[in-house]
Amino acid sequence: MTYRAELIFVLILVPFSAGILICYGLNSTELYFVWSFITTTAFLSIFIIRYLYRSVKVYHHKYIFGLLLYLLLFLLGGLHSIHFYSPGKINYFANTSGRFLKIKVDNEPEQSHRLLRFTASVLEVSDEHKKYQSAGRLLVALQADTVKKTAISYGDIFLIPAIYTEVTSPVNPGEFDFRSWLAQKNIYHQIFLRKNQLLNLSQNKGNPVISFSLKLRQRQIAYYRKLLKDNEAFAVASTLILGYRADLSPETLAAYSRTGTIHALSVSGMHVGIIYMVIEWALSYLNRKKSWRIIKVFLVLVLIWFYTLLTGCSASVLRSAIMLSVFATAKTFRRNTNSYNILAFSAFCLLLYDPFLIWDVGFQLSFLAVFGLIYLQPVINSWFFFKSTWLSRLWSMISISLAAQMTTFPLSIYYFHQFPVYFITSNLFITLPIAILMYLGIGILLIRLDWLVIPFEALILFTNRGLTFISHLPYSSLSGIWINKTELIILSVWMILLTTGLIHRHKTFFLSSFILLIGLQCCLVYDQILSKKQQRILLFQLSNNYAAAFISADTAVVVTNLATTDKAFTYSVQPALDQLNVSSLSCISLKKDTLLHGLEIRNHQLVWKKMNILVLDPSFDQLKILNRPTFDVIWLRESPALKITDLQQQVNFKILWIDGTDSHYRSKKYEDEARRLDIPIHSLRRQAPQRSTIAKKTKAVTKLVRQL
Repeated sequence: MTYRAELIFVLILVPFSAGILICYGLNSTELYFVWSFITTTAFLSIFIIRYLYRSVKVYHHKYIFGLLLYLLLFLLGGLHSIHFYSPGKINYFANTSGRFLKIKVDNEPEQSHRLLRFTASVLEVSDEHKKYQSAGRLLVALQADTVKKTAISYGDIFLIPAIYTEVTSPVNPGEFDFRSWLAQKNIYHQIFLRKNQLLNLSQNKGNPVISFSLKLRQRQIAYYRKLLKDNEAFAVASTLILGYRADLSPETLAAYSRTGTIHALSVSGMHVGIIYMVIEWALSYLNRKKSWRIIKVFLVLVLIWFYTLLTGCSASVLRSAIMLSVFATAKTFRRNTNSYNILAFSAFCLLLYDPFLIWDVGFQLSFLAVFGLIYLQPVINSWFFFKSTWLSRLWSMISISLAAQMTTFPLSIYYFHQFPVYFITSNLFITLPIAILMYLGIGILLIRLDWLVIPFEALILFTNRGLTFISHLPYSSLSGIWINKTELIILSVWMILLTTGLIHRHKTFFLSSFILLIGLQCCLVYDQILSKKQQRILLFQLSNNYAAAFISADTAVVVTNLATTDKAFTYSVQPALDQLNVSSLSCISLKKDTLLHGLEIRNHQLVWKKMNILVLDPSFDQLKILNRPTFDVIWLRESPALKITDLQQQVNFKILWIDGTDSHYRSKKYEDEARRLDIPIHSLRRQAPQRSTIAKKTKAVTKLVRQL
């Protein structure tokens, strides 16, 4: 019974989380009422059983009462998930028609290149005559020239035109699923605005605590910007100390990612823990008396939560602040502190606030890493004993890195498709610098010790150069690793069985893990066999560019006008090739005659595996094709001035490709004409529907906004 009491929030969290997972994305109003009825029935049943506990001798069947409690927690989690799902609500803004939206900015706007992005809560849907109270969230993107003229901050209320669109699913294989990422934040629609499409109605109407937190952080960022001359040092300092997503260079991000130290750039438990250790050490003299210990814990909590405010109250910092607050309070009053219970309690609190956090990658990895430190680190640390104090501390740090890496390994592979080989070396390298940087950075902000800026900036640059050096070592990172959900489950279960066997030294767990490992290897070998036999053409939808991959076994020739270093190639093309286990890649352009790996490009013709493709561009505008040749595909690019009817009379072909270099007007004209002629089409142009379908509406609404 004592053991269960120590793990009370673990027992609560498991069924509650299961309910959230099962009911995620369910939006039926009827289901909500049915689920509410079942939940109410379960609650009343527990209340009645508890009332009649002795009279009907329920204590003889305690398991029934326990099952009912778990069922109630499961139902409550599901009900919370269904209720939180915005599109399922009757007053969701997309379910109501109107010309205007009244929105409130609910996070700090982030600027990247030419766009300023922020999320907003929709308060009202209206037109010239009616207003409707609404709910739901929207992703808003503004052009840079709009940003200069319109100051936007958390809590501001605007009137904007209702020209939003639904967030679309990824159009290319392996591409980042932006729609699912936004859905985890309960956002399903987005809007792109230009000049004069925002009317500021009022300011500073957000949560006063969050508003104070963000303004406080902005002042500290401005102070860093004033002192730090190196842009990269400023970006790292803002991200590391304050949790502000500054524009880090791709090289720096790649160095931290490839070395497995990207967690250092995300303010989380490690950073809050460093702050806690300093506070605990500085106030240790207050441990002498009980009354002093109460004052000490009060000061500890105030300083921890002040740092939480300083970092913008991010989810990872909130989790750590909750955990450390419970731990410090229990320690002060000499209560038993079960680490698993504290971890579960902080997770439960965050899921009460936002149940969809359970799908957040940072949330998952953060809790798994902390679980690894609680469960595995003491065991790994006990494997070796060193008489030397320094060797003992070194092994302790290695065991911390191993424990965190082992528990997060399956999800890291699944989400990021890479494994940092030198993660122990890189984590040992940054441990001391990160701690020193935290102390220096906070000292500069709170005590205004400006003379610390020089060593602070130098240490940041030294750390970056060190990680860059490690990231460029041979085999520093195994990249392009793709596993499916089945393989993820097998890998996770294998890790659980293996670690359990290592801890308890039980042969059954070792044998089970070995069998699972063989099964996982069979799955991976099967994937490799399929990749060795593949013969396919992979077409990519791009904006203003084109890419088509001709794949034979593990060799691919990509016909494209993109360089492999371009963002469009990195995010839209490369993931699909990695997913198909392509190890040999060559990129060629349509403008140059080439013969490579069985693919031939000559005189606007492309031949591959007995497939003939004719590439038509503006050079054919004044020409006629004689003798009615036959091709499998006609590839239209750069908007040639031709009619599909005339083309059909001059060439025999089966399918039409329209790539991203064709203008939107020409693409639509080709598609409409091809459909009338019943010709199959494959559009390689990434669609941007709102720019074509709402142009007139945008002008009209903009005029009305100006009048208002």
